[in-house]
Amino acid sequence: MSQVSITQLFEENQKKLGLQWAGLPAAFDRQLDSLEINNSAQELIGHLNFVHPNWIQVLNQTSVDYLEQLDDASRQKRLNQLAGSQLVCLIVTDNAPVTDALRQFADKQSIPLIQSVTTSLEIIWGLQSYLVRMLAPAVTRHGVLLDVLGMGVMITGESGVGKSELALELISRGHGLVADDVVELHRIGPETLEGQCPPLLRDFLEVRGLGMLNIRTIFGETAVRRHKNMKLIVHLEKTIGSSINAYERLPLSNLNEVILNVSIRKVIIPVAAGRNLAVLVEAAVRNYILQLRGIDSTQEFVRRHESEMAGNTAERFDDPHNE
Repeated sequence: MSQVSITQLFEENQKKLGLQWAGLPAAFDRQLDSLEINNSAQELIGHLNFVHPNWIQVLNQTSVDYLEQLDDASRQKRLNQLAGSQLVCLIVTDNAPVTDALRQFADKQSIPLIQSVTTSLEIIWGLQSYLVRMLAPAVTRHGVLLDVLGMGVMITGESGVGKSELALELISRGHGLVADDVVELHRIGPETLEGQCPPLLRDFLEVRGLGMLNIRTIFGETAVRRHKNMKLIVHLEKTIGSSINAYERLPLSNLNEVILNVSIRKVIIPVAAGRNLAVLVEAAVRNYILQLRGIDSTQEFVRRHESEMAGNTAERFDDPHNE
């Protein structure tokens, strides 16, 4: 369950959308709750609508003029319709005036009232994108999220398997850190998971023996990312003795892991002495990029092998000495 308050919405979009309080912000803050919104028939944000009210009602100049031309009884009836909905905020846009009727309604119903010089469409587009991200279904996973060759890769595995050391080597090779230890995943689209780092852990990587390393300070601004869409999971698995030989050498099917109903490609890499894990991760990413483009090395090899076997079989039957 995700939540965002109107005060937070205002503060994080004030400069971008030119927002100003038209009432007293501290007097009545409201919360947008993803669970309540998902269970409601109301739209999240939109122009003033009395038939199907929105959680956030946006009033442009036309909406304000419409309310002003109504008589007192009709206007009050319309506003009562809004009061009976799950309204959490009113935003007056287009530099339209905030009328006394709107102020009185907001004060009486304890509804935050915001105004802006920005057009109503820009307000709706901007806040809709912001709210979809903030209220998206979310879950946390243990691992390290990196930007490897432009692709979001989460390294997972048991504690002590070497995830942070591998991440440090990949960073030293020019890749970027998103999050270490705790990865926040938000489903921002039907097939899209965005990974972020909790503010407390941002820029830091914990390496046994070295402690907490500030990656931004050590490697520079280009070594960290604020967020990244996760496309691949690389799972590190410890091996015991000769158990590495038990792994399938020519896997014919791809592994996937489902997170928040989104299927993510997964690669399992056995950890053993002498293996260059950083090179293996880079190769796994390059291979997956090729698969997304329709080039599957394994399937190509299998087809070549089958073709060669079929050719040898035909030659054996055609050879007169085999009679």
